Amino acid sequence: MSFVPCGSSTTDRSQGSFKATLSFRAFVRSNQTALWKVAYSLAVAFLCIAISWKRFSLPQDPLAVFDAHLLPALVKLSGGAFADVSGLVNMTIGQRLVIFFFLLILSIAGVRAQDAFPPQFIPDQNISLARILDADSKQSPSDDQAQDSEQQRWSFHIQATEIAMGQPGFRSPYQGTNSIPPDDDFRQTSTFDVYLGARLWPGGEAYVDVEYYQGFGFANTHGIAAFPNAEGTKVGQRIGDGLLPHLFFRQTFGFGGEQEELEGDQLQLAEKVDVSRLTFTFGRLTTGDQFDVNSYAHNARTQFLNWALSNNGAYDFAADSYGLIEGATLELNQKKWALRYGIFDVPRVSNGFAKDLHLLKAWQQVLELEERYTILERPGKIRLLGWLESAHMGSYSETLADPALMEDIAKTRRYRYQYGFALNVEQAISENIGAFMRASWRDGQSEVWQYTDIDDSVSAGLQIKGKPWNRHGDTVGIAGIIDGISPAHRAFLAAGGLGPLIGDGKLPHYSLEKVIETYYDIEVTKNIHFALDYQFVANPAYNADRGPINIFGARFHFQL
Repeated sequence: MSFVPCGSSTTDRSQGSFKATLSFRAFVRSNQTALWKVAYSLAVAFLCIAISWKRFSLPQDPLAVFDAHLLPALVKLSGGAFADVSGLVNMTIGQRLVIFFFLLILSIAGVRAQDAFPPQFIPDQNISLARILDADSKQSPSDDQAQDSEQQRWSFHIQATEIAMGQPGFRSPYQGTNSIPPDDDFRQTSTFDVYLGARLWPGGEAYVDVEYYQGFGFANTHGIAAFPNAEGTKVGQRIGDGLLPHLFFRQTFGFGGEQEELEGDQLQLAEKVDVSRLTFTFGRLTTGDQFDVNSYAHNARTQFLNWALSNNGAYDFAADSYGLIEGATLELNQKKWALRYGIFDVPRVSNGFAKDLHLLKAWQQVLELEERYTILERPGKIRLLGWLESAHMGSYSETLADPALMEDIAKTRRYRYQYGFALNVEQAISENIGAFMRASWRDGQSEVWQYTDIDDSVSAGLQIKGKPWNRHGDTVGIAGIIDGISPAHRAFLAAGGLGPLIGDGKLPHYSLEKVIETYYDIEVTKNIHFALDYQFVANPAYNADRGPINIFGARFHFQL
């Protein structure tokens, strides 16, 4: 008798539990977009806190612990005070697992977000792995729904690049601490990146880029001012380690009127935006994301490999030893022009990793004006850039004025200013040919703080598409570079001083450093490219006694 009511009660509870489960699933399904946004926001917030804590807690400069793969020049360059070579990326296993856990949640949330789309929706693989539309999009959408359907809601990209370089040897009557040895005949670098992007709300976007890096440049990235491999950082890794190149937020404010399409990319969600707009960006990034950009020479993973072709050679842009930095930018865009401003923190020591915490005295500000025009109906752009930096820098002339310092420029460091200007031009000549030119100058009185030993530089070149010989996805490039340094910088090197990249111990016969680079990039498939590269370097490190150097390179690149 008692069994029946007991079973009835159990059935009621089971039915209630089942209904609750269905209700919860329905809630999750109907709010997937909001839930994955929350997961994304939590992941970004955690990573921001983690990277800020690690950056501020670094005791000195991770450029680094002096071991076998770092040259003695680094000890002298940063005054002998170092932290760990891995810097930020030298995290405990627990810290890495936590970050991996958050990224895994983010990835799962993004994949689950696809369930909100109608089954007939097919992603556009040319833009991203996912093109996100509103879950409630109908056959006859409202104006708001139609506008939202044109916005990519999230993105996932990966890229892998392997670069190998070799040189057969060259004339070298002597060499110094920062010289390339003639028998340093082969080097390689490897990078692998995972990019995640999400639209948080109208106009608001967040991006994360996690990278694996391994490899070395020639002589551990020394010996040539216009260094031949822009993927070769100043901190080499034998086994490899993880980096966080990008972690930033972007907010766009449209002013109405005419609109334009922005194509989806690794750090850009595809969207339709007002031509007249104001864009604010802050976080961890590279200055090259927005400044000194050029359509034909700016990306060593797909275009020219040389440092002075990827960027203006004398532009000592804010960056740590991996080429990354934290900062904020503001861009005002109009149909015919754009104006950009950025302010960034700077390293504590020359080419170091740890930031200088004296933020009111240690900073770099950049201003760039871009003008768009057409010549014979072919588009072109010209960019004028200027920068001003305050950092704890040493002086060439002060170092030479005191023989007791023995060319140790670190002993003259105090907060002082450096400044410079850059010109950047790109011009389409025909459907398949584009030309570019860069010119830059910095004052050259204080030591190079972030980039390379160049005080004035001019470069120019051509990029040619393979359509005329029925290879539509192939690209040929050829360019030349001429670099020089200031008289004070020259005297410092002649006395035996060391820069971040060069220093042969003496410089009896100064000459302009000249480089010619040419490459052929082959489209194997839509996502896989293979390139062959050749560079001729005359007067490496401005030294007419050494060289020339013939450098042969090969590049494998995969991108999805």
